[in-house]
Amino acid sequence: MTHLTTMPRTRIKICGLTRAQDVAAAAAAGADALGFVFYRNSPRWVSAATAAALVATVPPFISTVGLFVNASAQEVAEVLAQAPLSLLQFHGDETPEQCAAIAAAVKRPFLRAARIGTATTAADLLKYESDCRCASPLFVGLLLDTLVEQYGGSGKVFDWSLIPKELAPRVVLSGGLSVQNATDAVQRVRPHAVDISSGVEAAKGIKDAAKINAFINAVRLADAA
Repeated sequence: MTHLTTMPRTRIKICGLTRAQDVAAAAAAGADALGFVFYRNSPRWVSAATAAALVATVPPFISTVGLFVNASAQEVAEVLAQAPLSLLQFHGDETPEQCAAIAAAVKRPFLRAARIGTATTAADLLKYESDCRCASPLFVGLLLDTLVEQYGGSGKVFDWSLIPKELAPRVVLSGGLSVQNATDAVQRVRPHAVDISSGVEAAKGIKDAAKINAFINAVRLADAA
């Protein structure tokens, strides 16, 4: 009798959605999570009212994620009063304690973005994850992105070899992912999930359904390898 071993399925988040047709395309393609940006300086910013209309179209069992940058608990609560998001993603200079306080105030779990630069070490990432976990039972994991000057998604790749092997199965890998590098990224890192925004766009904030499908297929190819 042969036992088949399969790799775990990498979860996929499509971020920076602004239009109903893009939400529908991502859901139809098999995305596990959809991200909405509430950082006003981003070209992918949506208002709480727009997000509410988009979230209302999301089928069951797909997570909806709100990306916030240095927002107050009140600002986050005002968004959630209109758009019932399932998960928060903190992408600014928030400390683990600030993330914990906001998450507790609005009763939502959260991801913390770790922005990785050339000076970042594997030990830094493990300590950061530990600090976030100690700060709050609502912390669900790190999202690893590239350190650049602006906040939000960078569209640039960082050195994946910096990710400790023991941390990789728990992280969301972001930063410069594309249809072209997705298979290699997943095969090399084996993250819990991947997160893409600009890599599946026709223009800033406007997604391309064919690119979304191609990206998800590229991730599945790595899962099957």
